[in-house]
Amino acid sequence: MLRRVTAVVFMLVLTPALVRAQDTVLKVSVQSAEIHKGPSVVTPVVGHAPNGTALTVSQNLGSWVKVAWPSAPDGVGYVHVTSGQFVTPTGQPATATSPQFSQTAAPSSSFPQMPPRVPAGQPTAAPDTNGGVQQRVSHVVGLGGLISSPRGWGATARVWGNRRIAIPLAYTRDTLTNDLISDRVSTTRFEWGLIYSPVDRLSDYVWFRPYVGTVASYGHQTMRVGGPQGLDVASDNGVGYRIFGGSELTFASVPWAGVSFEVGYRNYPSPFIDFENPVSLSIAGHWYVK
Repeated sequence: MLRRVTAVVFMLVLTPALVRAQDTVLKVSVQSAEIHKGPSVVTPVVGHAPNGTALTVSQNLGSWVKVAWPSAPDGVGYVHVTSGQFVTPTGQPATATSPQFSQTAAPSSSFPQMPPRVPAGQPTAAPDTNGGVQQRVSHVVGLGGLISSPRGWGATARVWGNRRIAIPLAYTRDTLTNDLISDRVSTTRFEWGLIYSPVDRLSDYVWFRPYVGTVASYGHQTMRVGGPQGLDVASDNGVGYRIFGGSELTFASVPWAGVSFEVGYRNYPSPFIDFENPVSLSIAGHWYVK
């Protein structure tokens, strides 16, 4: 009887050690993985794990894992799974069929989540939990179109040199009318300038990037009398400018697309009296090809 009790106690003591020895670890594969206080990029960063660090996973939350981090206030931290690859303590890649992986894995959210943003100097792709490659958010070159008030539309491009400064380019066409007469003025413009984003916020589901900017514009204006089927009676070329503020939003369901909303003031010299509209409102969409 004593031998049986001793064996049971020995197994109870030994079992936690065996379970701990079989814990899955996340091996960091990026240059430096951010350790967050909570399972979201909006929570504070409590540390950084260099490439090759093996982090013991205590809980798998789908897109995030909970790991031991002694320097954190509560001794734990959270890492996005795209920062590394799941491996066993022996260094072999973990699979969904391995015992230790199935114990810690939890169903991920049914809602798409935003991939982490790429820090400067790091690659734009990282291994996912299935051994594949997951793209990260890296908006550099965007191509798209816009609509603006009162009756404007055009093609637009945006090139971000870094996270703060971008160069906008646009080719637009708009039409101004007068309520008292049937004449109208059509204008085509080419714009180029500078955008500055003082801050941006990346959460699990949306990337919010407010900005201010200014552009110079070269335009060609044509006045037509008698309505749409009338005659062109005068034309003029001129240079103007526009200042504006707005924000670009990117959603987790389409991380390579951005939607921008802008309001601004424009100063485009015009020889045609009563055909001026200094307030500009626009909505633009960009698909980031890089």
